[in-house]
Amino acid sequence: MNRKFVAKSNFVLRRVLNTKENIDILKEFIEVILDLHIEEAQINPYLEKKKNNLPAEENFGIADLRIKTTENEELNIGIQIIDGEHILTKMFLYFAQIHTNQLEYEENREVAKTITINILDFTFTKEMNYHSRMIAKEEEMTDILNDYLEIHILELPKFKVNRNKEINLKEAWISYLKGEDIERAIEKSENIKKLDDLLKKYWRQEVME
Repeated sequence: MNRKFVAKSNFVLRRVLNTKENIDILKEFIEVILDLHIEEAQINPYLEKKKNNLPAEENFGIADLRIKTTENEELNIGIQIIDGEHILTKMFLYFAQIHTNQLEYEENREVAKTITINILDFTFTKEMNYHSRMIAKEEEMTDILNDYLEIHILELPKFKVNRNKEINLKEAWISYLKGEDIERAIEKSENIKKLDDLLKKYWRQEVME
C-alpha cells in the first residue's frame, strides 16, 4: 500500500480529505469505483461532533458522505481501509455505522441506500478480480436488502500494474492506493495529484511537530 498513508491509514486520509475544499477528490474516487456520476455531495460531520464519545478514531473510516447522482438517486457512501483480523465483521459493523449515521443529519431526509467501499492490502475473497461487490442473494430478502445494502471490496494485491498499457482513471486510483506506478497515476488525474500534495504537506507538518 502507498506508504504516504499506511500508518493510521483511515485517520490520516480522514484528516486530509474531510473538508469542503477537498470533496472533489472523494467525488472522483467514488465515481470511478462505483461507476456513477455525482451531482451533489456532502460530508457528514458526525465524527467531529461525537469524537469525544467514540473509540480510537482510526477505526471509523475515511469518509462518510451523502451524495445525489445525476439520476437523482440519493446514497450514503462510506470508505475505509481494513487491516488486522475479523475482516467480515469489520465490514458489516462499518456498514451498520454508516447506515445509522443518517440519524445524525440535521436536515429532514429520507432513509437512503448505503454503499461502503472497503480497501484491503491483502487477499480476502476467492474472486479473481481485485474489485468485488457483496449483495444479498437469498431470493426472499434480495429486493429488500439490496435496496439498502451494498458492500464493495478492493483487494489491492490482486491489481496488476501493466506499465506497457495506457491506464484508465480507475486503474490510476488503484495504482496510487497500492503505491505502484504513482507518477503515472498522478499524471492521469489532477485529483490524485492534489491528494498526493496534501499527504506530503501533512507528513511534513507531522514531522515538524
